[in-house]
Amino acid sequence: MSAPTHVPDGPAQFHVFEEEHHEAGGSTHLGFWIYLMSDCLIFAVLFATYGVLGSSLAGGPGPRDLFSLPLVALNTTLLLISSITYGFAMLAMYEGDQKGTLKWLAITGAFGAGFIAVELYEFAHMIHEGAGPQRSAFLSAFFALVGTHGLHVTFGIVWLTTLMVQVRRRGLIAANQRRISCLSLFWHFLDLVWIGVFTFVYLLGVLR
Repeated sequence: MSAPTHVPDGPAQFHVFEEEHHEAGGSTHLGFWIYLMSDCLIFAVLFATYGVLGSSLAGGPGPRDLFSLPLVALNTTLLLISSITYGFAMLAMYEGDQKGTLKWLAITGAFGAGFIAVELYEFAHMIHEGAGPQRSAFLSAFFALVGTHGLHVTFGIVWLTTLMVQVRRRGLIAANQRRISCLSLFWHFLDLVWIGVFTFVYLLGVLR
């Protein structure tokens, strides 16, 4: 009969559990970085597609006819401010302030929802004017790129809402802090992608 496995007590046991915790956290962040790299490839393909098809108007309206820079500037401001408010949520989390974390996450979600609302208004207006994705290759590439980014922001809002429920129920435990940190990387990544969209699609499109 084999001898029972001895589990160390006291500081030694805590050290073993702490090592397991760090390994789990490290694998989580590594896996999430791999996911972000795959997302980078998706957006790189979409940007390249838009770069190739952006001048194929098929006799239809072009960027100057469709894009409203003040509206896009408003949308950009909403998303950039949401990145700042998420930074405040991270600071509150590091301080162990659960209420503060939830407050700033809720504000971030509100700015994100505002961004989606403005984007949906822009899409609806373009489609109403007969500039839907089927009108030309330019519009197909535009809706694919901007729409994919919008879907990512929508997913981020759903993820953020789910995290808020988990924090309310279980507090700022280590697992929730890892999830909040991963969402922070995702949210800032979407900000960087949008800056590229704003510059490459909207700004250069109107000035071209």
